Amino acid sequence: MTQRKKTELKTSKKTPGAHKEFILKLYVAGQSPRSVTAFANLEKICKTHLEGRYKIEVIDLLKNPKLALGDQILAIPTLVKKLPEPVKKIIGDLSNTERVLIGLDIQRVDADYME
Repeated sequence: MTQRKKTELKTSKKTPGAHKEFILKLYVAGQSPRSVTAFANLEKICKTHLEGRYKIEVIDLLKNPKLALGDQILAIPTLVKKLPEPVKKIIGDLSNTERVLIGLDIQRVDADYME
């Protein structure tokens, strides 16, 4: 991963405004196993659930730790959903797909899940 790797925003040819576009920032620490796993898990989730509606920016805090200040990053890897609002943060390797979907407001929280 590079210091700031960006994936292009893939636009949908369906009705404009029908889908929200997700702007995601993934803060990592170089090529650590957890960072690599988090990126792989995020790409899989986005391709499966947000096809054509997302942009991922990977920020390597080993190369530029000052970038953590803007989003108040305290642990890595951390995913920050910038858009659509509200801004949300998810810490960890993103291996629990259901929790990531709920955290990104892609999937509703079922009452059974909360018990």
